[in-house]
Amino acid sequence: MTNEKDFRPVNQILGSQPSLGPLPADQILPWTVIALAAYFIINGIFGGLFTDEFQKWLWTILIAAWGMATWWILTGGRSWSFLSKFIGVPTWTRGFARYQSLLHINHEAKNRKTKHQHRRRQHKAHTI
Repeated sequence: MTNEKDFRPVNQILGSQPSLGPLPADQILPWTVIALAAYFIINGIFGGLFTDEFQKWLWTILIAAWGMATWWILTGGRSWSFLSKFIGVPTWTRGFARYQSLLHINHEAKNRKTKHQHRRRQHKAHTI
């Protein structure tokens, strides 16, 4: 038989996405920006085209809903799959930096001398 001590209680919230009621928390800021942009576009730019307030609010709500739905479809549960396309890719280049000694010793001249001496010894050994 299983004992009550064998089971551990698990927090049901672990692994779930934060939300404010039915709204996902990561969508609230973009939706606010979209709603404000729709309001300013309709009431600010195209405000003179509408005869009454009902039309202004109707178009504001329709454009905001369209923008919010588009944003939710693009970034929904896997926002990284759409938004990661806009991350800049680093430019890789090849470059060679010359070594500069902090003690101002000319290591290149020393290396050349030892290379030439080593080659001369090898060449003499092969010619004998």
